[in-house]
Amino acid sequence: MSMGLHIAAINSGSNGNCYYIGTQHEAILVDAGISCKETERRIDALGLSFSLVKAIWVTHEHIDHIRGLEQLSRKYDLPVFLTNGTLARMRQRPETRNLHLIEANSRTCFGEFTIDTFSKYHDAGDPFSVVVESKGIRVGVFTDLGRVCESLKQHFSGCHAAFLEANYDGEMLEKGRYPYHLKHRIRGGNGHLSNTEALALVKEHKPAYMSHLILAHLSAENNCPQIVQQLFDPHAGTAEITVASRTAAGPLWQVHGAGKVKEEPVLPLRRIPAQQLTLF
Repeated sequence: MSMGLHIAAINSGSNGNCYYIGTQHEAILVDAGISCKETERRIDALGLSFSLVKAIWVTHEHIDHIRGLEQLSRKYDLPVFLTNGTLARMRQRPETRNLHLIEANSRTCFGEFTIDTFSKYHDAGDPFSVVVESKGIRVGVFTDLGRVCESLKQHFSGCHAAFLEANYDGEMLEKGRYPYHLKHRIRGGNGHLSNTEALALVKEHKPAYMSHLILAHLSAENNCPQIVQQLFDPHAGTAEITVASRTAAGPLWQVHGAGKVKEEPVLPLRRIPAQQLTLF
């Protein structure tokens, strides 16, 4: 592999979420929502070695984000980073010695990466979104969003690549078979982001230097990849826009930094060298 960051959606949807971000030498996973075996298989199918993965960041406690967490973290002795609110809301604490509590609005230095987290609106304990930076290249993971907040606008506008939720089509949700309480949960401000809400963010805040936009966490019941692709394509500019799959990994994208990058807000800093972790 050449220089730059390599990114891929290992799976994206209510059936499981897992995102790979890595350099030539090491990588992290954001969420581990499919089984250990399937995560391994899909990473191998991308031509990557799982030995590159050095840690997992858990954005919140819903099962589609933690299904494979315990087995992956125990099998590979991977450090797991999550908030106290997320840990408290888990039905069962993961049986791993490698848990690390972080704040939802903080910066962590880990190996070749700097990971910024910021709070988001979602019906979970203490959820956060993630921006991973290495060698000046920034990649955001922005899913499970009840609404577009100012922090999301600011971080999205500073990314070279992003996984962005486009969960549902408003008309499909309204006319669909979901009961009212579930429809209200999805669109009520602490659930998920609609196609039109995601598109407005892209139209207003996508930086000119963004090279890859992966639309993520599509509803199987209330959305359609073709609808999403056609809706976003006219606003791609120079970016490659794709829709993440609910059933397969990839493709594997290579992201290079280009253009003047917007400065990110200064967050509380926690330095954790990859091989010098303090366990609790």
